[in-house]
Amino acid sequence: MPGIPATSAPATVPTQPSDTEFLAATEPLRREIHAHCYRMMGSHHDAEDLTQETYLRAWRGYPKFDRRASVRTWLHKIATNTCLTALGSAQRRSLPSGLGTDAFDPTDTLLQDHEVPWLEPFAGTVDEISPGDDADPAYVVGARESIRLAFIAALQHLPERQRAVLILRDVLQWKAAEVADTIGVTTTSVNSLLQRAREQLKTVRADDDSSTVLDDEGNRELLAKYVSAFERYDVDAIVDLFTDSSIWEMPPFTGWYRGGAAIGALIRGNCPAEKAGDQILLPTIANGQPALGLYMRDPGDGVHRPFQLQVLDLDPRTRSVAHVVAFFSDTMIEDFARFGLPATPPSDESSR
Repeated sequence: MPGIPATSAPATVPTQPSDTEFLAATEPLRREIHAHCYRMMGSHHDAEDLTQETYLRAWRGYPKFDRRASVRTWLHKIATNTCLTALGSAQRRSLPSGLGTDAFDPTDTLLQDHEVPWLEPFAGTVDEISPGDDADPAYVVGARESIRLAFIAALQHLPERQRAVLILRDVLQWKAAEVADTIGVTTTSVNSLLQRAREQLKTVRADDDSSTVLDDEGNRELLAKYVSAFERYDVDAIVDLFTDSSIWEMPPFTGWYRGGAAIGALIRGNCPAEKAGDQILLPTIANGQPALGLYMRDPGDGVHRPFQLQVLDLDPRTRSVAHVVAFFSDTMIEDFARFGLPATPPSDESSR
């Protein structure tokens, strides 16, 4: 047509890459970015939404990506700022033990609070959220350790910029200058924010010195005893697996309980189970830790249905259960599916 040059657009004008090109570069990092957003937000669902927003922003900005940094670093920068924007209007997520109350009396009435933005568990193994073989080994170790539920709960006590700096410096192992460039502050400010974050983290994690070793035979035996005690509904055996310092909590119920005796009293007074066989537990992984989907028998039709998801901290020194967070929700079937658990246990299916 007259007036329209036949030549192509100048090379200096960026063009939108094809979906194939963009996804080939970024999709292998999606679980890693999702885990980063989860650390920042403490919510699986918020992390999903913000991962989507991160990828949308990245797709729009990909033509201008100059590749002076790796795609991994570039995506983490976008994700960090996307989360910081979201955190500006978000309430801090917590577990019951983080609300500032003393341990509850297990004989008191259970109270729920659905207005509290509770911490949520994260589905996946440590290998799924770790970077590829080309990543810094220090980052691989940090990524695996820093998804534990206790660490995520502690992060929620930090102001958003301290939280971002601590994750970028101590988990991702970034240099202070890289962090400063990402969040728009000076290197001096980054160092100050990191120091305050570390000090605050020491305060809120003072009681958390347990660790979970999944490949340890003793821990596997402990988990087997734990499952057996629940499925037999042997409360005395359950109590024996806890110490006086063990903690049990179950959001959205606001109470938390310390010590085996209190945990046993709580179970005796409130658990719907009455006898052996009422509960079935299936193993899964949450936050890189051992977790169990607990199915409760429906007295109406005898079918076991999703009841709660338990995330466990095991103490290898005392061969005890140090901490249990038993998550309840109104969407337990969907939540179980996210953790690779069926809607009903195989034993129910085979008996039909």
